[in-house]
Amino acid sequence: MPQVDPQDEAVELCGDLIRFASVNDGTGRGKGEREAAEYVAGKLAEVGLEPSLFEPAQNRTSVVARIEGEDRSRPALLVHGHLDVVPAQPKDWTYDPFAGEIADGMLWGRGAVDMLDMQAMTLAVVRDRLRSGRKPARDVVVAFLADEEAGGVFGAQWLVENKPDLFEGCTEAISEVGGFSHSIDDDLRLYLIETAQKGMAWMRLTASGTAGHGSMINRDNAVTTLCAAVARLGAHEFPVHMTKTVRAFLDEVGGAFGLELDPDDLQATIAKLGPLARIIGATLRNTATPTMLDAGYKHNVIPGTASAMVDGRHLPGHADDFERELDEVLGPDIVREYVHYDISLETEFEGALVDAMGRCLRAEDPGARAVPYMLSGGTDAKSFSRLGMRCFGFSPLRLPAGLDFSGMFHGVDERVPLDALHFGVRVLDRFLDDC
Repeated sequence: MPQVDPQDEAVELCGDLIRFASVNDGTGRGKGEREAAEYVAGKLAEVGLEPSLFEPAQNRTSVVARIEGEDRSRPALLVHGHLDVVPAQPKDWTYDPFAGEIADGMLWGRGAVDMLDMQAMTLAVVRDRLRSGRKPARDVVVAFLADEEAGGVFGAQWLVENKPDLFEGCTEAISEVGGFSHSIDDDLRLYLIETAQKGMAWMRLTASGTAGHGSMINRDNAVTTLCAAVARLGAHEFPVHMTKTVRAFLDEVGGAFGLELDPDDLQATIAKLGPLARIIGATLRNTATPTMLDAGYKHNVIPGTASAMVDGRHLPGHADDFERELDEVLGPDIVREYVHYDISLETEFEGALVDAMGRCLRAEDPGARAVPYMLSGGTDAKSFSRLGMRCFGFSPLRLPAGLDFSGMFHGVDERVPLDALHFGVRVLDRFLDDC
């Protein structure tokens, strides 16, 4: 086989994956992940693997393969990620979100950081190691998954429930939204390793009232009742609950900035993080964010019902508090039902795998310091944790200071620096030898 630089190949692979436009809007319509999954399976087969494809719903396709390690007596490692992306409106973007353009030292496109970058880096590293005959330290299962952006029902969740043998022996897993840098100064960068994530509680709120003519006085208006409840929820601030992961992160940040944490004013410390404060601030408390409204069918008709969709997230150990407080805020006139519900996660920031992450980051960036943090959202790790795996967010990227990385997730002009992709390939390659 011709010599291929895996760093350059990661850029090429990521651009290709972006161009598949594997949009998942939650409706089940569209072409889904099928084309991207077939592409990935082909790239794995080219280097001698025998990937399996699974499609529990039309075009919701996942790819899984196992790579033999040097020491097969050791537990296996799962490296997983998703192939689907959220929708994008081209008119809002500097470059076409599905063209995979390279400009200003960046690869632009929907999925560039969420999370086709990690998929491309993983694929490039695996292909390079198979071409050169270098086995990882232990068995590695790679999973390129469907449907994460809609809760993983036809991706990770389906595989865990129906094909758990694929992950036999896997005790640890790495995936997205972790391992990226936050610059403190020229000599210190914190690399945030995700060791916890909030639980998901996507819900529908429904108010009922008396239908009637819009020109008449109606004190039993479902729209009014719903809007009042949504306004209360939107203005409500849930109390602070300090989890062990957030405490450890804030201690590291406080030390890096030379600050003593004030438990009564944690926002002062978090504000030092700039755009990253959006993610970290949301891990101090439960949250419930109204996102959609639906009511009525004609301008002069008062509808009998009105509904709203809410993105709820609860901290590890505080799901019961979350539900109780929700009901108090919404009041008795609102019916609440879950559209999608999933668990929170939290694991210790310790052990051989965590040590290996730190070593591999420092080998490529002497100013690296690995620190634990909690993700305000959720990932497919929730499903794999049900098989007893310890799950981490570790998609290593060294980012330029000042880049609004957290704003890239589901945002406009999503892009990843080419240098960051190169860095991630080098770190992941080391990691498969060291883990």
